[in-house]
Amino acid sequence: MRQLLPALITIFALSVSCGSEKKIDREVFEQVQQAHEVKRVSEADVYNEALKWGNEISGEMQEQLMGTLQKAMEEHGVAGAVEFCNVSALPMLKDLGDKHGVSIRRVSNDFRNPADKPNKEEQPLLEAYEYNEANKLKYSPNIQKSTDGKVLLYTKAITIPGKLCLNCHGEPGKDINAEVMDKINRLYPEDKATGHREGDLRGMWSIAMPQKAVVNRL
Repeated sequence: MRQLLPALITIFALSVSCGSEKKIDREVFEQVQQAHEVKRVSEADVYNEALKWGNEISGEMQEQLMGTLQKAMEEHGVAGAVEFCNVSALPMLKDLGDKHGVSIRRVSNDFRNPADKPNKEEQPLLEAYEYNEANKLKYSPNIQKSTDGKVLLYTKAITIPGKLCLNCHGEPGKDINAEVMDKINRLYPEDKATGHREGDLRGMWSIAMPQKAVVNRL
């Protein structure tokens, strides 16, 4: 609309300069009027837009990770997929975050990579998801505002979606074979990410969005 506004004003001015005998096109006039209006954005609008955007980004990231992981498994086996996660997963998060102008993290108390430990803002939100999981309560994506009001933090639970993931996150000796377990132990000496079953809570998405960027989307 910012790009359209100067052109509309020019057309409007030219129409007026042609003299009173030539009528101003009503459609042009209304467009100029609308361009001058300031859209009022409520807190609820911002919240809903942040939630929508977070769902889109987390869905896009999940699709990219799972697609690339499946390809790595097909080409290099499960042990090769573990190596892929070690080398490529975090850069993929950063690239997508840069694309959208946000910061994307996967956090878990049962982390594999220490870089995925929750920070002080994420910890209580993750614990809330864990509480709901332990008590068989439903959980849904959440938006929290930073203390300075400049950042909106989107969080969403990550669960073990299927048996494929148990090759790396299931029971050692049952779901995880010796070769894969050896690779995990060598690449992730602090690993806490085994022993899961299908459907278990694995952690959460944490997406920090500048509030200004969310408002601009509206």
